[in-house]
Formats: sequence, C-alpha cells, structure tokens
Amino acid sequence: MRGTIGYLAPEWISGGAITPKVDIYSYGMMLFELVSGHRNTEQSSGDGKLRFFPTFAAKIACEGGDIFSILDSRLDGKADGEELMKICYVGCWCIQDEESCRPSMGQVVRILEGVWDVGVPPVPRSLLLLVDDDDNE
Repeated sequence: MRGTIGYLAPEWISGGAITPKVDIYSYGMMLFELVSGHRNTEQSSGDGKLRFFPTFAAKIACEGGDIFSILDSRLDGKADGEELMKICYVGCWCIQDEESCRPSMGQVVRILEGVWDVGVPPVPRSLLLLVDDDDNE
C-alpha cells in the first residue's frame, strides 16, 4: 500500500477492492486543503493537539455552518460564497465512506463547471470517528 496518510480512502486501509474511486477520495481531501490552506492533519495552535481538518470542514459545510470559516485566512474572505459551498459539497461527496456514494471524476467536473447541481452531502462517518468534537474547534 502506498499513499499519504489522511488521503487514503477507507478501502485502502481496510483491505477492500481498489477502484478509481480511491483517487476521488484523495481529490476530495485535496479540495479541502486548497480551500482552507490547511494540511489535513496539523497541530492546533496553543494546546498542541493534533486535529484532522477535513472533519471540521465537512461538519461546517454539511451542517450549514459559516462556510467562510473554512476559507484560507490569507484570502481575507474574498470568495464567492456559492462557489465555496459547491467546492466543499463536492469535497464531502468525494470523501464518503462508501465508494459507491462518491461521484466519478466526470461528475465532479460537471458539478464544478456548473452543469450539474450538487446536493448537501452527509458528513462521512469515518471522519467523525477519527477525532473528538473538542479537537475540531
């Protein structure tokens, strides 16, 4: 098995069948990194705890939180809110636990181009198991 921890799809870790959807999972993780300017896993400032940023981002996006709290602070809030939400929704769909729930790359492209609408995804269960709520605030 090869890959960067935090970007590996659950089926890689569990020994399940490997399909092109493992790359979709990694793409979703990368979308969160691009939007936020945060690495997947980093030390929280002050308390030194390790936090898994996609858990925080997915909860904000899927549960209707302040989407601009995910945005890279170096952008000073200068982003289109609808586009930001769309990217975060796509990221959440890409990192779903079940590979059958993840979109294909063609579907991702159509969504990002505005050809297809994207619905609100569920927060992936595996993300919620990785970190306590206290670690994501």
